[in-house]
Amino acid sequence: MPAVEELCAQLIRFDTTNLGGGSAEGEREAAEFVASHLTAAGLTPSLLERSPRRSNVVARVPGSDPTLAPLLVHAHLDVVPADPAEWTVPPFAGEIRDGFVWGRGAVDMKDMCATLLTVLHHWSAEGRGPRRDVVLAFVADEEDKGEWGAHWLVEKHRDLFEGCAAAIGESGGYTVRASTASGAPVRLYPVATAERGTSHLQLTATGRAGHGSRRNDDNAVVKLIAALHRLTEHRWPVVLTPAVQAFFERAGKALDIPVDLSTEDAVDETLRHFGPAAKIAENTVRNSTTPTVLDAGYKVNVIPGVAQAQIDTRVLPGTEPELLAEIDRLLGPDVRRSFVAYQPAVQAPVDSPWFTAMAAALEAEDPGAVVVPFCMGGGTDAKAFAGLGIDCYGFAPLWLPEDFDHRLMAHGVDERVPVEGLRFGTNVLDRFLSTV
Repeated sequence: MPAVEELCAQLIRFDTTNLGGGSAEGEREAAEFVASHLTAAGLTPSLLERSPRRSNVVARVPGSDPTLAPLLVHAHLDVVPADPAEWTVPPFAGEIRDGFVWGRGAVDMKDMCATLLTVLHHWSAEGRGPRRDVVLAFVADEEDKGEWGAHWLVEKHRDLFEGCAAAIGESGGYTVRASTASGAPVRLYPVATAERGTSHLQLTATGRAGHGSRRNDDNAVVKLIAALHRLTEHRWPVVLTPAVQAFFERAGKALDIPVDLSTEDAVDETLRHFGPAAKIAENTVRNSTTPTVLDAGYKVNVIPGVAQAQIDTRVLPGTEPELLAEIDRLLGPDVRRSFVAYQPAVQAPVDSPWFTAMAAALEAEDPGAVVVPFCMGGGTDAKAFAGLGIDCYGFAPLWLPEDFDHRLMAHGVDERVPVEGLRFGTNVLDRFLSTV
């Protein structure tokens, strides 16, 4: 049985780049690799495809107590593109050096694929298994819209997830190093109990096309720019969801930092005192509307009749109606909006047996761990599975050393994961899946 770091390196060597729009590479080979390891661990995997080579692998590990509701564990096989010219090592070489496994997907999220496969090999070799059934889903297309992966599986093969009460996937359970006001080190482990929703918007302004040298009071570009200015200047109000409020309370206690959530200014000031731990919550105390794409015109001396923009809009649980109404007010009558992508927010209970079991598994491997809930600023395949009534958590355990910025790794240049972190994650995942 290969070591977890070698499994991770082997998975990275499959170029599973997802270019979006239904175009991806290498998912089939990666899926066959995963399926071969599942088979070696005594399971019967199924390869499922919406279209050729966009492969998903699903298997079920039988538990010892059939009265317990199954648990879903999901991980994606695809990765975002990587430009080799920017990297210290070839992004798909899967090199192991300097205590790290290097390559695209190392932390997003072939690391968890490797730790999960390693746990299954351990169970098979030692004659062990879980208390409850565990449904495994290694999916395609997470890095785009999930239309060839989780969302397609939920739509066409929902019977595979029948009875699942909870799910774990990316991203959470990794080390965040912080310190108290007096300088004492604290190791936080955030576990995601919520995700902001995704409401990507396209804005369209129309006007009168004409010559660039002539006065035109019905210029689509001017209308769009004015609307974007109003939108980007707007400061969205603080909204403290249960996950974020619980994070402040529990992290503040661990860091010995006074927490004042009485006003918006107080929340911002509290975040400033949190130091490195502020990154866990700073993007999820508010909704966000970020312009990312502009499209207008085709020639400098022609005023176009249409101007468009796309807005990456992220929505906290329970706030969508008010957010969209305010966006409409800010855009005004000259700009209309439509959805490019829409996935509602995800929210699972903070105080639940699932969260308690995750915390216990982390604390058993790191007695100094302080496990806190948080809300993810972005999104995962949890949005698909939550639609089945499953409580979804971000829990892909990983130990991280000093001066290692996990946030910069996912989708970043020179993505890598510490070997010791993978071994830690394997032990935590084994303990959680064996006992929950």
